[in-house]
Amino acid sequence: MPEFMTARFTRDFEPGAHEHNWSGAERQPLTLVGGESCYRAEVHLLWSDTGLYVRFDCEDALLSCSGLPDFADLYTEDAVELFLQPDSALPLYFEYELSPLGAELPLLVCNNSVSYYGWLPFQYRGARNTRRHTRVLGGGMAPFSACTGWVAEAYIPFALLEGLPHVPPKAGDRWQANFCRIDHDRSGEPARWAWEPAAGTEFHDFGKFGEIVFE
Repeated sequence: MPEFMTARFTRDFEPGAHEHNWSGAERQPLTLVGGESCYRAEVHLLWSDTGLYVRFDCEDALLSCSGLPDFADLYTEDAVELFLQPDSALPLYFEYELSPLGAELPLLVCNNSVSYYGWLPFQYRGARNTRRHTRVLGGGMAPFSACTGWVAEAYIPFALLEGLPHVPPKAGDRWQANFCRIDHDRSGEPARWAWEPAAGTEFHDFGKFGEIVFE
């Protein structure tokens, strides 16, 4: 069980622009929590004055995704997901999904531990807009392409989370969080990974999220 992950401070940069931007980031492996797979996955974390940077590195052999658009049910195909809960006293958290082909799904989730539902962001533009970049390794950037893996980078602006407590964070602050992956290469149950495996295979048990520390 992870105790915490450190988000190291960085200057702002454009996701996907330069590999060296991630050289100082802490990286941690994701644990297989559902299904069967021999693939590995890991997550990297950085933060700046304006937002949080997250990177996933995923081994893979096939992009099991059809090219769904933004705001679609990306979790029904290959995707990575992150969950951010700045205040653990409130049943609210931000969920962000990203497909290997670059489609995104940003949601604010209200979860009363019986049911939960996500809401799309309002005025999703300018400083409130995420930035993201994906690339495929050993294959084409196309639906159902063979590959050796893929990389997903996302920038989550603190302006998008405005209204939640402890936003923007300060050095030393701690947020609850989790970082997850879904892979649909096998028929039947998809393979699922999580940085904090105690949160379960559906990833929404926020009471068991791990903790990130802003360095």
